[in-house]
Amino acid sequence: MQKEAMLTQLGYVPNDALLKQLQKIEGNTVGYEKIQKHIMDLHDHLKVDDSYVAMSNTNDCFKIKIDSQSPEIAKEAHEKVKHFSEKYKVTVNKLENKNTYYIVGFNH
Repeated sequence: MQKEAMLTQLGYVPNDALLKQLQKIEGNTVGYEKIQKHIMDLHDHLKVDDSYVAMSNTNDCFKIKIDSQSPEIAKEAHEKVKHFSEKYKVTVNKLENKNTYYIVGFNH
């Protein structure tokens, strides 16, 4: 997938700074080429739960943000993240006391 298309799908307006940030994230995400499509699919599936995948501002990785105000919908989003992680063997780290995960990479 083209970098510009990926940024657009994630809701960004592509520019040089974002392209460089995406390139760093790609290089820092273990097995990125194996999970890229699945990350985009997860983003699409989470939209209905008021949640999304984005580029982290503090780390060179993708983050998953669960923003739903409804506990039931938030629970559904967390289950989608768990399913994504198990099915595609993707390591995710949940931040303590937050509804945020970091995508670490493909877990052989």
